[in-house]
Amino acid sequence: MTHPYQDRVLALAGLLQALAQVRRIADTGQSDQVQVQTALESVFRIDARDTESVFGSARELRIGLRQLRDYLASGSKDEALGKLALAVLQLERRFIRNAAIADKVQAGLRRLAPRADSLGSAHPDVIADLARLYAETLSTLRPRVMVQGNPHYLGQAGVVAEIRALLLAALRAAVLWRQLGGSLWDFVFARRQMAAALDALLG
Repeated sequence: MTHPYQDRVLALAGLLQALAQVRRIADTGQSDQVQVQTALESVFRIDARDTESVFGSARELRIGLRQLRDYLASGSKDEALGKLALAVLQLERRFIRNAAIADKVQAGLRRLAPRADSLGSAHPDVIADLARLYAETLSTLRPRVMVQGNPHYLGQAGVVAEIRALLLAALRAAVLWRQLGGSLWDFVFARRQMAAALDALLG
């Protein structure tokens, strides 16, 4: 029987894994293309049959699952990542309450899906399209998600586009987490259950 918290921790792992790449590219100008692809493909899997399928498989989220397990065990060693995750979870609340923005994002993703299928979700042109969609919708919600990093890289259009596309993927994971019944109270009252779910997934 599936552990009741497994779906929620998978969604949180997707969130953390996407944001870890945001932090990496903001600091170094480089990202792990396999993890970027996992994150961006999840954006287009709106009608996946289950939570694991959104991300391909639980195996694709092992890094994010370990990050979440480490956080629950000892607190986040990457304070900036924790703040960024909280900012995206707060953005999700504003996003869900704004039906016009939510509809525009969904319509934009449906429009971009054929191109992503043809070129690949992590193709530079698709990343640019996702970044534009983020800028036209989610960037208009206040307060905005602020990403800290190396100004040299944050001044490059390609880096900014990849960050925005990954933030969109992180938001998708946050929305999924909330749809699965996730809440910030889980971190207060359900840490043991979350840890057990993580142990089951990581083996």
